[in-house]
Amino acid sequence: MKKLLLALSFYAVSLWAQTAAPTSSIKAGFAERDITPGIGMEQPGGYGKAYHLKFHDACKVRVAVFDDGKQKVALIGLDTLVVPRQVVLDARAQIEKELGIPGECVMIGASHSHSSGPVGMVLPGEYDTASDLVKKLAYEESSCADAGFLLRVTNEIVAGVRAATLGRVPAQISVGFGHEDKVAFNRRLRMKNGQSWSHPGAGNKDIIEYAGPIDPQVGVIGAWDMQGELLGVMVNYSCHATTNPGGISANWIYYLEKTIQGAMGSRAPVVFMQGACGDVTQVDNLSQYRRPGAEQWAQLVGGRVGAEAVKVLLSSPRGTEAPLDHRQKVLAISRRKPAPERVKKCLEIVEAGKPKGDTSGWIFAKEILMLDHLCQVTPKVDCEVQVIQVGPAAFVSNPAEYFVQFGLDIKKGSPFPFTFPVELANGIVGYVPTEEAFGPHGGGYETRLTSYSNLEITAGRQMAETGIALSKEMTPAPAPEFPKAPVFGAPWTYGNVPPELE
Repeated sequence: MKKLLLALSFYAVSLWAQTAAPTSSIKAGFAERDITPGIGMEQPGGYGKAYHLKFHDACKVRVAVFDDGKQKVALIGLDTLVVPRQVVLDARAQIEKELGIPGECVMIGASHSHSSGPVGMVLPGEYDTASDLVKKLAYEESSCADAGFLLRVTNEIVAGVRAATLGRVPAQISVGFGHEDKVAFNRRLRMKNGQSWSHPGAGNKDIIEYAGPIDPQVGVIGAWDMQGELLGVMVNYSCHATTNPGGISANWIYYLEKTIQGAMGSRAPVVFMQGACGDVTQVDNLSQYRRPGAEQWAQLVGGRVGAEAVKVLLSSPRGTEAPLDHRQKVLAISRRKPAPERVKKCLEIVEAGKPKGDTSGWIFAKEILMLDHLCQVTPKVDCEVQVIQVGPAAFVSNPAEYFVQFGLDIKKGSPFPFTFPVELANGIVGYVPTEEAFGPHGGGYETRLTSYSNLEITAGRQMAETGIALSKEMTPAPAPEFPKAPVFGAPWTYGNVPPELE
């Protein structure tokens, strides 16, 4: 009897081992929080004031938290134009105090939605020590962040990380790349005069060719629980969020989310991390056709990128090993200072009053006076470069509207098979073009000197080289693979026959 009981016990253990649910070394949790601005709040994205007049869809904080048993990392995508540095520092401090996730393990990136809440351009108190004229230009003539809204965004970031942390479960992770090259275009074009112009206009006979590339890769991370239910999705793609479908909106990212959730039959959060797209938008200046309407354009960009993400989710193998790691370095980069003669001339232009009709000259004169003040109080700017590893993938961040060529360079230099450049993360320093864009054949909107965009010419290269170097300090994990096919046994007996003609 004793032998029989031992045998039955051994059989039961063996049977349990064969049927027990698979385990995972990685946990994942996703969450989202609402940061929809109110009607009447400022709409950021320009060098003057504009206000929200209607609602289209909700703006969100979108959070992914990963935990490999040794450390946790949090990646947060915001439906905002930018994310001010102080918001990042405050949110990180609260997250570290409450949840024990170190600040250097938290990446916060903005989608650059031009139809979102008031987080810029001028920050509360930023020009309080300036002259009365410059204060007036900053607070009354420029796009301004709302102090209450910034506090709300900070609190919702913390709440989102809290919810994602509490909701984390053992997970299966997939990583992959899709390809979408029909909705993003470099907005800088070579002109017959030898310069490069931004948006010279469709049909302009002086256009020669595009002045730069795009990045068609759609980076995707999917996370499922151990029963196969989708927990959340991360997407990385390079295209300005300037489709503005009409009112307050997450912009085309709204249709990215709808496409993924609809195709997958899931309400799982979609975390979007904007790629390097400082010179890439949805506008094709070489197209001979009329541009789509705003709503259709948002659907087109978000739908096509979302459809590509779905293809990746459906076709990528899943794994249960995704070691985490992180690196961080803060660079102090100098501003480009306007010449005294230019400041004097701009003062004359501003004091003459804003003209009727085209106000471009007055606006950029205003910007030079504001920049002159910033160069006196903060001649150098903190620029954080951060790398967060999730298995075979690395998110490499910068705080700029970063030219796409730098993103391509980071991908080429990184040892990770899946490298996702993330712009507008952990702060905001404006446009950061390539050195070539500042050369004799450069020019255009992105190289203009303003209070928003003013870093020294080598800033982009410094960030790229730092990101590549940090990524090389980490060891990429093997990408998940599909199970190997069983050893060949015998052919299909239905099909291993010669033709039957009678």
